[in-house]
Amino acid sequence: MSSVTLKGLYKKYPGGVVAVSDFNLDIADKEFIILVGPSGCGKSTTLRMVAGLEEITEGELYIDSTLVNDTPPKDRDIAMVFQNYALYPHMSVFENMAFGLRLRKTPKDEIKRRVEEAAKILEIEHLLDRKPKALSGGQRQRVALGRAIVRNPKVFLLDEPLSNLDAKLRAQMRTELTKLHQRLATTFIYVTHDQIEAMTMGTRIVVMKDGFIQQISSPQVLYDTPVNLFVAGFIGSPQMNFADATVLDEGGVTYLQFGESKIALPEAKGRKPEVLAYAGREVILGIRPECIHDEEMFLTQFPDSLVKMTVDVVEAMGNETYLYMNSDGRNFTARVSNRSSAKANDVIKVAFDAKRIHLFDKETERTITN
Repeated sequence: MSSVTLKGLYKKYPGGVVAVSDFNLDIADKEFIILVGPSGCGKSTTLRMVAGLEEITEGELYIDSTLVNDTPPKDRDIAMVFQNYALYPHMSVFENMAFGLRLRKTPKDEIKRRVEEAAKILEIEHLLDRKPKALSGGQRQRVALGRAIVRNPKVFLLDEPLSNLDAKLRAQMRTELTKLHQRLATTFIYVTHDQIEAMTMGTRIVVMKDGFIQQISSPQVLYDTPVNLFVAGFIGSPQMNFADATVLDEGGVTYLQFGESKIALPEAKGRKPEVLAYAGREVILGIRPECIHDEEMFLTQFPDSLVKMTVDVVEAMGNETYLYMNSDGRNFTARVSNRSSAKANDVIKVAFDAKRIHLFDKETERTITN
């Protein structure tokens, strides 16, 4: 078993700076947990508290139901993989991977067995005699992972391990890490600011901002039902579109008006008491790029949610097209079919899928409805 429990963790620095506030999380055995958020949100500090590299100011940390607040890092049975690999340049790949085991006085034949086993899993057996300077970035990352694997730790901690790789290699390594997690059947706690990594790899995601947890859930739940404006804007690429809109209750139908545009909400969403409570008031409308359509079939399907847009930029991505548009000075991005005929400076009508509109309170930024 390798469960991890964080109860009311705080990290406070001299001068009153609070990096992490009231962090509560139960991580089950074999889970792949992602901590995600912008730079400075406290995710790496949280990871370092789990590792024992940062002292916990308040709260309790349990690994396998054992309180480890005062346990030295070397005795926590965790392994950490850093952003910069931290390989010893004068040692071979084999020696780098074996280093931690030698410090623990592991027998030589056991070291050889573990290193070769890890190298096989990571497909770097042919690199064991090379020095780090003779390796590519992706190969160095695998060596850093191998050094952690040979330890057979209860918990793997990974601090932005792919951020130094190019885009193609990052995508490849995401897949490799997911397969590695399945093969090792060990608990992974992974820190990143890249929400694509979070969405594709994690069983659950912890979204952080300013030291506080904003929401904890599966990737799809975060995407479909964000609890506030920050989560809605952070999760998803391109990010969700936002616009100020006024809620109108007219003749038993709820409308959203922004500029010259007026969108009817479907009854199941628009007649909710929590939405009607905002009648006559401004809210923030949110809609994902893939929920804005320019094809004729959608214009016919959603006649009560048509919006006139001026196309600013068209990006043809091959399998799809991004339209960057504006309506009365409000900017919107649409992810549409590659068959779209829209061109820059065109004035077109698009259809909002009103069932997929999100509404947020302007003051609290909390979600009114998803």
